[in-house]
Amino acid sequence: MRINRAEAWMVAMELDQPYAIAYETVSEAVNVFLRLETDGGRCGLGCAAPDAQVTGETAGSVLAAATDRIIPRIKGKNPFNRVKHLAGLRKEIGDMPSALAMVDMALFDLLGRASGLPLYQILGGYRTRMLTSVTIGILPLDETLEMARHYTQQGFRALKVKGGLDVEADIERICRLRETCGRAIGLRFDANQGYDHQQALRFVEGTRKADPELFEQPTPRSEKGLLGRIAARSRIPVMADESLMNLKDVFGLAKRGLVDMVNIKLMKTGGLAEAIQIDAVARAAGMRTMVGCMDESALAIAAGLHFALATPNVRFADLDGHLDLANDPAKGAVRFKDGYLYPTGQPGLGFTL
Repeated sequence: MRINRAEAWMVAMELDQPYAIAYETVSEAVNVFLRLETDGGRCGLGCAAPDAQVTGETAGSVLAAATDRIIPRIKGKNPFNRVKHLAGLRKEIGDMPSALAMVDMALFDLLGRASGLPLYQILGGYRTRMLTSVTIGILPLDETLEMARHYTQQGFRALKVKGGLDVEADIERICRLRETCGRAIGLRFDANQGYDHQQALRFVEGTRKADPELFEQPTPRSEKGLLGRIAARSRIPVMADESLMNLKDVFGLAKRGLVDMVNIKLMKTGGLAEAIQIDAVARAAGMRTMVGCMDESALAIAAGLHFALATPNVRFADLDGHLDLANDPAKGAVRFKDGYLYPTGQPGLGFTL
């Protein structure tokens, strides 16, 4: 089997609900799609969701890499030599993780389609569904509570709340959300690097009665030791996100015992293969993992879901990046019901554009 056709293209998708986090406001997502077609007529699909702040890429740079480097390297090659292809590409575009994730995803999709199995079954098949949170950006208190009621009425059982600009306002939002939603709804908080040491510990103390499930990236990514000092004094599990980009990062976090959990995003790690290795290091160190996402097409969300379904060490999922995309060409690549995400059950990633 050989890859005889390949193409990449950009899709700009507006968000129905723009949102704010500690360092930016987001109103649009531009993803890059990749289609690989073999001489046997099978197609594998991948998707990149670059973010200049997080991955250091733009949609334009990813598309250029696909045209100039990725497609020339893999066209005419056996798609099942996935590790070989990715190893070569890492030497050329190792600083472009979402571009690598796009290729990794498409090659895994081809493997699943050729075998006739959903990808999560090939990767391990630990579970068949995954509870996901849905994100509430930085909003005034009344709007936060309104959004929470809206999402819980839709069936969501976990809310991830963004903050990091005002610790006292964040504490009030979390406490009022607990009063409004009750104990059946999981609350997760993401400061997006917005706090210093004192503010992070103030949040931990101030939300004691609300009992959040996790405290994500409270401090700047450049100060990893600070994460460790907070985790040592926090009753809430502290999770690294921006401080984890690759396998080397998780090894450093694990070796120094700096956090309780890590957030694995395929767009940061460079794809499923690297994510699996990161999860293995975390598991060996006694750290649980969450599978997260960027503002991604449902195709990329499906890849994250298949990873989450494959391994027992994934405790949480935050796979909601597709929900507000107005014109997602891969809408339907995952299914949502009663708070859980399900794969389509079709081979590979389970979706055909």
